Amino acid sequence: MNMEEKQYQLLDGKAVSAQMKQEMAEEVVQIKAAGGKIPHLAAILVGHDGGSETYVASKVKTCEEIGFKSTLIRYESDVTEEELLRKVDELNNDPDVDGFIVQLPLPKHISEQKVIEAIDYRKDVDGFHPINVGRMSIGLPCFVSATPAGILELLKRYNIPTQGKHCVVLGRSNIVGKPMATLMMQKAYPGDCTVTVCHSRSTNLKEMCLSADIIIAALGVPEFLKADMVKPGAVIVDVGTTRVPNATTKSGFKLTGDVKFNEVAPKCSYITPVPGGVGPMTIISLMRNTLLAGKKAIYK
Repeated sequence: MNMEEKQYQLLDGKAVSAQMKQEMAEEVVQIKAAGGKIPHLAAILVGHDGGSETYVASKVKTCEEIGFKSTLIRYESDVTEEELLRKVDELNNDPDVDGFIVQLPLPKHISEQKVIEAIDYRKDVDGFHPINVGRMSIGLPCFVSATPAGILELLKRYNIPTQGKHCVVLGRSNIVGKPMATLMMQKAYPGDCTVTVCHSRSTNLKEMCLSADIIIAALGVPEFLKADMVKPGAVIVDVGTTRVPNATTKSGFKLTGDVKFNEVAPKCSYITPVPGGVGPMTIISLMRNTLLAGKKAIYK
């Protein structure tokens, strides 16, 4: 590959999250020194889903590195909805717990929506409660869900221009697509974009992508976004993390994004790698929410 081909820059989530971790650790030292309360994050993990195990372990480890207190509560996958809701209620009423999450997905017999709505929105550091989602959509202080918050922070730290740009969001999930679209059109930086949301039913998806200055790919379809869908100089954020079987890796699979990286990257100005892009930003944003919860910065 000659030099003029490789003009893109990586949006390095690993590096940015490490920097943020350092900043937060320093703040915790100051809170301790002032005799303040150390932020406490609790996590509920149901069953033994491989991805969930990895994520929760990483969240607990990051808590320790920053200096937060963390509690992991485990249940087998046959736990009743009633028992889980009792634990949620207990955490809602525990003054020492500043924020807590219930790791999704949950087993089929438990209603995820019911569990999400049972969480006190003032402790909902995942930002999934309808009150937090509603506040976000009208621009009020709230807990913004971790992946969209992490993507905003990444764009901000790389000074990516967003005002007046055309941003295409691929995917309309409640966890990424919808909040991402809302945040990219807010009156703020990052924001002030013209936003188009495309999904599995969109017919002119390729044309939309070709007109985009910024593409946020969150479909969960490995290597969906190809070079012929991207205009030169676009900024690409890849939210996809699909475990694709791969005989050459130790684990037997390879984490694959929604973007065909090798093909798309040479056309871009900026692009996130997978892994090491959005993933670390998601975890660090959950930590940022926990710190805000501990400081009562959003809800008194």
